[in-house]
Amino acid sequence: MNTANQVDQLVQQLKNDGIPLSDAVWQTALACVGWPYVYAAWGEYCTPANRKRRAREDHPTIVSKCQVLNGSKANCNGCKWLPDGQNVRCYDCRGFTDWCLKQFGIDLKGEGATSQWNSDNWAAKGTIDTIPDDILVCLFYPKKDNPKVMEHTGLGYKGETCECSSGVQHFTKRNKKWTHWAIPKGIDGDIPVPETRPTLRKGSTGPYVVECQNDLLQLGYDLSPYGADEKYGNKTMAAVRAFQADHPPLVQDGICGPATWAALDQAVGPQPEPAPVTYYTVTIPHLTKADAEKLVAQYPRAKMTAEDGE
Repeated sequence: MNTANQVDQLVQQLKNDGIPLSDAVWQTALACVGWPYVYAAWGEYCTPANRKRRAREDHPTIVSKCQVLNGSKANCNGCKWLPDGQNVRCYDCRGFTDWCLKQFGIDLKGEGATSQWNSDNWAAKGTIDTIPDDILVCLFYPKKDNPKVMEHTGLGYKGETCECSSGVQHFTKRNKKWTHWAIPKGIDGDIPVPETRPTLRKGSTGPYVVECQNDLLQLGYDLSPYGADEKYGNKTMAAVRAFQADHPPLVQDGICGPATWAALDQAVGPQPEPAPVTYYTVTIPHLTKADAEKLVAQYPRAKMTAEDGE
């Protein structure tokens, strides 16, 4: 099971890679498999405090599935939803679809599956017999006794589904329970591809190393005694690792990859435009041709113009 930090890093990586939004949202959803269902949750960390805040009588598992709230243990140590001692997130069905899409700038209106379905969230929607499999969709099915009320929602892509019901689950074959689909507005767009910069590690050299080193120096990280020397050695690795430690959830591996590049760009901020350069023309009258040629020879862009004598 992935931790919340690992999924956050994946989201940043997907943004940097500039892949189509359908693929980016789908990969994010799959990375959350195994995370818990908590009624009314929208992606907050799964902690006893957050579970208690959502607890209600008609959803007793919010308390009973938590070892702290049910009294079986004094803390979260050993809980399956605290892998490697780090948090995961929790959702209900509409909170899961909303959170996955929101990571890539698509915010669904509506507090529940029904209100999401009825809001103007969609570029297109229809019944399951017309579902397109080449684009990510939100899936729905209504209550049996009231077809106007959507009972559940999830994500569908290329015939597979990912939903949060008994926790986040992935199914390689779409269940017959789904009756409706809807394409979120904006999902058919691509994430802009940023300027490609290589992943830097120990032994890397060249201008991109200098760029990384200059960013670190500007942010106050120590590269003495070498400075920006184009060589990605132990000193640069240590500075990168220190920067990563100051900017969670970056992995502290001393490697400057896409996520670290993006964090450096954000930390350094936009650079000011260079001041415009003003050029001047200097006229020196009454020089002989020989003197003028000697003077012009000292300045590659200079030229001489003859003038009539009096």
